[in-house]
Amino acid sequence: MDVKKLKVNELREELQRRGLDARGLKADLAERLQAALEDEEEVEAAAAAGGGVAPPLMPCLGFARNPLSRSPQPPAEEEEEDFDDTLVAIDTYNCDLHFKVSRDRYSGYPLTIEGFAYLWAGARASYGVKSGRVCFEMKINEEISVKHLPSSEPDPHVVRVGWSLDSCSTQLGEEAFSYGCGGTGKKSSSCKFEDYGEKFGENDVIGCFVDFESSEEVEMSFSKNGKWLGVAFSVAKEQLAGRALFPHVLVKNCAIEFNFGQKDEAYFPPLEQYTFIQNVKLEERNRGTVGPTCKSDCEILMMVGLPASGKTTWAMKHAKENPEKKYNILGTNAIMEKMKVMGLRRQRNYAGRWDILIQQATQCLNRLIQIAARKKRNYILDQTNVYGSAQRRKMRPFEGFQRKAIVICPTDEDLKERTLKQTSEEGKDVPDHAVLEMKANFVLPEVGDFLDEVIFIELEHEEADKLVKQYNEEGRKAGPPPDKRYDNRQGGFRGRGGYQRFDNRSGSRGSYQNRGGGGGFRGGKKKKKKKSIYDYSQGYNQGYDHGGYNQGYNYGSYSQYPGYGQGYSETSASGQSYNQQQNYSQQYQQYAQQWQQYYQNQNQWNQYYGQYGNYSGQGSQGSQGAQGTQ
Repeated sequence: MDVKKLKVNELREELQRRGLDARGLKADLAERLQAALEDEEEVEAAAAAGGGVAPPLMPCLGFARNPLSRSPQPPAEEEEEDFDDTLVAIDTYNCDLHFKVSRDRYSGYPLTIEGFAYLWAGARASYGVKSGRVCFEMKINEEISVKHLPSSEPDPHVVRVGWSLDSCSTQLGEEAFSYGCGGTGKKSSSCKFEDYGEKFGENDVIGCFVDFESSEEVEMSFSKNGKWLGVAFSVAKEQLAGRALFPHVLVKNCAIEFNFGQKDEAYFPPLEQYTFIQNVKLEERNRGTVGPTCKSDCEILMMVGLPASGKTTWAMKHAKENPEKKYNILGTNAIMEKMKVMGLRRQRNYAGRWDILIQQATQCLNRLIQIAARKKRNYILDQTNVYGSAQRRKMRPFEGFQRKAIVICPTDEDLKERTLKQTSEEGKDVPDHAVLEMKANFVLPEVGDFLDEVIFIELEHEEADKLVKQYNEEGRKAGPPPDKRYDNRQGGFRGRGGYQRFDNRSGSRGSYQNRGGGGGFRGGKKKKKKKSIYDYSQGYNQGYDHGGYNQGYNYGSYSQYPGYGQGYSETSASGQSYNQQQNYSQQYQQYAQQWQQYYQNQNQWNQYYGQYGNYSGQGSQGSQGAQGTQ
């Protein structure tokens, strides 16, 4: 689809089909539609790389874009809180972006909405030790309700706790010098899982002990509700090489709380001769890596390159070579790493639809990028980013950071060789039409308003420019991909010539495709859920509606996402409300029937979509949903 050639009414029609705002001047409409097409290409390429076919964007899981602005406005910085840095607490710099740390810094919980419920979320303490006999406690306060997960999901609630080096990732127990005790009755290090101790869950208290004095080896042991479970790990002191071990937790849909010694009374008496880490003298503790103090000290590296060009390889190598910067890699591959089951990637042992999981991972990534722009850290954005509009749109929220583009542009021969290697070794095979479209739209980034520096890793600028022009010509000559592609839907095809989706639905595009103002179906009866002592909206709606983001991005208050409430109420430009097309019962009945046929698993997916509360109209949405203020 050539967006520039579309008329205003055609642009509005395409935007309405995708549930996006159709107001504004032609230039605004064109850019909004182009950004939506780019997102669709990212999802399709990622799904195909994982061995699946990209489904249509689901109406109740869509990513809301700023409806009026051409590109997102930079968010307000996360508010600084006064905290005594001499205390041992959860380190807000050394935790996953989707792990929410409480104000007192002793408890936390992960995001659990949508695809986040598949993800592990980890956090490390601010101080570690390398001598003495030291301990801490961790209590599982709640197993958070995640009814939207399929019943086949293994261990939807689980916690892993233990010790790790400051240089380790947040995935506890999945690399060297990272030692975890899991709620499944397993211990793990270097991704090797062995039986140990007992299973544990909600309301259980796990004691964690490390002994640097008993022998030539450092011993780590655990207890459950005061019952000692024995030594789990013994590590030669020479291997640790004088490096400190830090308290570490990794959770999946559980809210936890630490006792580092700040409590007047322990949950259970510690082992004899062990001291809570908070009570260890400050000079005998080791502070973890301290983050940047201002945005100007932070980096955002945007990878630019075609699929299989080597972006992820470079990003991982660069992060490893610069451990002091603690780069957070933002990409679909990184998301999938946090979806592992017993240390194995989902692709190897996932029973559900792989393409749906990839789509949810992409939606998680979109939200993490929003959260990332407010936190002072260093990032690598590991996506193709070949569209000029995508480059500008993704860098704009990081205004104030050192924004750099890393262009990976190998020779055409090297690219073909790497593509074949990736296909044979990893099973990733991006469709030719998706690659051709990327080639046709490939734009080399330049230093300007949203980029401070552009670095070419392989071919230099002049050679890369010649090759990209060849790619542009190759992609344009190839023309659009096949107009219609069978989509395993009853009587339905999904066209990519013109990049529209024909779904064989009745009415004007039918059902959810013709929404106004970004609305979506929220069908089904509202289910009662267990009352949680945690307000899972806290923190993520404290400040994400600052600045320009309250128009559509509405940081952290996830009310703008369909199914979790809407952040605004509007009608179309013509003043006609889209909720006048059909009555609720007809729409939801049609909607439920189509998705039931598409997923071919009535029990599993009805349970999933039943979480999204009562349908409240398309053009004017309320703020209710089954997840409440989550």
